[in-house]
Amino acid sequence: MRIITGTARGKRLITVAGGDLVRPTPEKVKEAIFSSIQFDIEGRRILDLFAGCGQLGIEALSRKAESAVFVDASDISINTVRKNLNGTDFEAKAKLVRADYSAFLTRCTDKFDIAFLDPPYNAGILQKALADVAEHMSDFGIIICEHPKDVTLDDTVKDFALYREYRFGKIIVSVYKKRGQD
Repeated sequence: MRIITGTARGKRLITVAGGDLVRPTPEKVKEAIFSSIQFDIEGRRILDLFAGCGQLGIEALSRKAESAVFVDASDISINTVRKNLNGTDFEAKAKLVRADYSAFLTRCTDKFDIAFLDPPYNAGILQKALADVAEHMSDFGIIICEHPKDVTLDDTVKDFALYREYRFGKIIVSVYKKRGQD
């Protein structure tokens, strides 16, 4: 796994070894995600919820996002994100939080511009996490959810509407934008 473009282009990232719950986003899917938001990243505040190895947030930092918060309940994942941040020199722009997503969002007062949600597929928590994250988004927020094709998400969630869906075999990427955005 590598950084696709930006200031850390080509740098390799390590993944969480042996975890059934951690499933890195395939490179083809990551490329499509970032192509869809390529003009919305620079200077933005990123939330990488269910961070795993942190590849989505780190890719955004490489593309000149202002900052990124990486949240994961696993010590192994947080340590892996830390190593990847060290290897890409983005430690100063990052905050790592070891917490359950719900506990983090309950006490979080920050607003984010772009949020990546990629929870464990079998956990059944994506719809709730999506609704909870919507409360923490800026007025021009974008929420990107990666999920299996057998999971159907609502067309609208709070002030957000489904903008686009991308299908990659068994994976779907759902992009939500705050209503009123093109």
